[in-house]
Amino acid sequence: MRAMFHLLAAFLLLSTLLAPANANLEGDALYALRRSVKDPNGVLESWDPTLVDPCTWFHVTCDSDNRVTRLDLGNAKLSGGLVPELGNLERLQYLELYMNNLTGPIPKELGGLRSLVSLDLYHNILTGSIPASLSKLSNLKFLRLNSNNLTGKIPRELTKLGSLKIFDVSNNDLCGTFPTSGSFSKFSEESFMNNPRLEGPELMGFVRYDVGGSC
Repeated sequence: MRAMFHLLAAFLLLSTLLAPANANLEGDALYALRRSVKDPNGVLESWDPTLVDPCTWFHVTCDSDNRVTRLDLGNAKLSGGLVPELGNLERLQYLELYMNNLTGPIPKELGGLRSLVSLDLYHNILTGSIPASLSKLSNLKFLRLNSNNLTGKIPRELTKLGSLKIFDVSNNDLCGTFPTSGSFSKFSEESFMNNPRLEGPELMGFVRYDVGGSC
């Protein structure tokens, strides 16, 4: 009986120690984003690094374990770049950063957000290629990257996203062909429109995905 009491006490102590550690890690990730962007409207003013728990910050939603599950910063007039530390938000389900003035690449570390359901980065000024690492987001249902300045090919690995319901990369500068297999079989050409260098759908059996094009 005494041994069981000690075991329970040790478990409770470990849980107490881990919770602030997770909160600090996630708070550090969010504060890295704050440092990376300009915030003319002060929407991130409550993001105080001296507070252990980022769940008290505005535009941040947490679960019952005080782990960050949602980041709502759409149409916040933020400018600057995304940061790789966002990949540390292990339970994040919604990353909403649409309609800002964000620049630079999409960090490949976002592929580590295994709980992510929605990634909305549309209507920014993002550049570079779409990271193939996003294919690891097995729970992803909404991937909207339209109206940026993204270049390169659409990673064929994204066809493995079996839960994907909405995919939009229109109004970019992507090139090559776009996949038509797997989850992409249900997307219309509207998802890819207004990419002047995009040649159209890949022709299975006739044109290899990785050959040709102006990429």
